[in-house]
Amino acid sequence: MEPNTPWRPAEISPSSHSLPATADGLAGFLQDSERIVELLAAHKVLALRGFGVGPQELEKIMPLLLPDRLAYVFGNSPRTKVGRNVYTSTEYPREFTISMHSEMSYAAQWPARLLFYCERAAGSGGATPVVDNAVWYRALDPEVREAFAGGLRYTQNLHGGRGLGKSWQDTFETEDRLEVEAYLSRSGATWQWNARGGLRVSHVRPATVTHPETGETLWFNQSDQWHPATLGDEAAAALTEMLPPEELPQSVTFADGTPIPADHVRQVRDRGLEHAVDNDWRTGDLMLVDNVQAAHGRRPFTGERRVLVAMSD
Repeated sequence: MEPNTPWRPAEISPSSHSLPATADGLAGFLQDSERIVELLAAHKVLALRGFGVGPQELEKIMPLLLPDRLAYVFGNSPRTKVGRNVYTSTEYPREFTISMHSEMSYAAQWPARLLFYCERAAGSGGATPVVDNAVWYRALDPEVREAFAGGLRYTQNLHGGRGLGKSWQDTFETEDRLEVEAYLSRSGATWQWNARGGLRVSHVRPATVTHPETGETLWFNQSDQWHPATLGDEAAAALTEMLPPEELPQSVTFADGTPIPADHVRQVRDRGLEHAVDNDWRTGDLMLVDNVQAAHGRRPFTGERRVLVAMSD
């Protein structure tokens, strides 16, 4: 890519690589795992279009792109598990935009790759926008980048079966408290069980990461999604009226506990979306995302869109 060329995902299609327009044609191309590693490292997102992969053919494709499929443990997005570590991409209401984010960038461990699959395209809208995290970082005002340099503190209040947000059982995919505590110990988080059977988790994470090969600084956090200022004035007011700040399902501050200015997180959200490139879905398409180099979101839609996601380290 030329230095001043706007970033875009790389497209792999029957016409771009002289391949049969079938799932077997795509599977044959993906057999060269080293080529896929090189393409993903160079382009950050690969759009696999025009092969018409059906749901029954998905299992011949996924192992070639996700050698070690992960469970969505400690994930905060509402999802339904539909197969062996395969999930709905989100169940957030269709009329809203989901802002840009790298999956689980708030956690001590995150997936290296995401694979999206369009089982059913929306009636209209429903694109999955993607953004280069280096571009996103550079798009922020210098004072915002400096403010986030010290890192972030994320806090979750996970209920025990009834309440706002996700339960700890759904979040960790287990009913075993000892298993949850072992996971949190490995992650360096602090936690506390409450009298109502819920769990409060807090952990400090950096706001950026440095690419090990290019040395680029990459925006890598979910501060805007955890901050009430990005819910909209009415929703934020209703939530904060219902619950004190320390009892919100999820919240974020700077690492030292200082509140993050609302204008900062709004800028983060807006600049990410402004620099994103929409991946418009057709049924049977896939998209492979380097989860550290790129972030993703979702545009509003109509109809019965169904996009699945699986993850790998």
